[in-house]
Amino acid sequence: MKSVTPISSQNTSQLPQTVFYQRSELNTILSIYGRMVAAGEWRDYGISSLRDVAIFSVFRRTAEQPLYQIEKRPKLRSKQGEYAVIGMDGQILKRGHDLKTVLRVLERKLIRVVS
Repeated sequence: MKSVTPISSQNTSQLPQTVFYQRSELNTILSIYGRMVAAGEWRDYGISSLRDVAIFSVFRRTAEQPLYQIEKRPKLRSKQGEYAVIGMDGQILKRGHDLKTVLRVLERKLIRVVS
């Protein structure tokens, strides 16, 4: 007869941890996303939750490369900051500890001169 080991007694530290966005973080990201969609700049998005990073990708069209990627890397929390906005060319546009501060780099795209 086989013995059954309860799941709670297994070592959970060896299981890979997946990084997710919290609800408040998604609300902040979707707020700026909604404004950019209303302005006609963005049309689609994708969310990836991987073992060490969560990525919110923004697309102008569905079949293209992402215009921007908003990354959350908890391992960088004590160093440069866990949030980053990365451009289409892979360049880090802004990195920091506060998501709202990091997303300000995208809000500049909303400011237009009205004549």
